[in-house]
Order: sequence, then structure tokens, then C-alpha cells
Amino acid sequence: MRQREIVIGLAVALAIALLLSPFASSWPDGLEKVAKDLGFIEKGEGAEVLKAPIPDYKFPGLDSEGFSTALSGAIGTFAMFGIGFGVARLLRRKGQ
Repeated sequence: MRQREIVIGLAVALAIALLLSPFASSWPDGLEKVAKDLGFIEKGEGAEVLKAPIPDYKFPGLDSEGFSTALSGAIGTFAMFGIGFGVARLLRRKGQ
């Protein structure tokens, strides 16, 4: 893949993260809803195994929920891009 295509792909992913993430549903996801409906939601609560860097998409210090969600989406997009890019580079070196 050429560098220009990678940059365009990242720009599109960032645009989606920044512009659409504030409109995400605040309703619980499917697993959480089923756990509530069947009465075992409390079993999922307890000590955290890993601490979330941005819990519930609420960025510390920001009062605007929409902006906080958009910023969290952008940070997550950059993080996943970096991890994916790094793994691809490692696999490419091994294959040569």
C-alpha cells in the first residue's frame, strides 16, 4: 500500500471518529442488556483487571460530553492505527 493511501485511510477513520462518535447511542450494548434482563449484571461488577485509559469515553477535564467522546474516538483511532501499522511492519519484515 502506498503512503498516500494510508494517510487517506487514516484521515477518513479520524473524520468518522470525530464527527460521528458524539452521536453514538447511550443505551447499553447487547451483552449489558441481557445481563440486566437476566439478573446477573452485578456479577460483572467488581475489581478491575485493567484500568481503562478513558473510562466511558469521558475525557478528564472536559465538560462537553460530545467533544469528550469525539476526542476519545480520535485517540482510540490513532492508537489502533499505530498498533496495526506496527504489527504490519513486523510481519512484513519476517516475510522478507
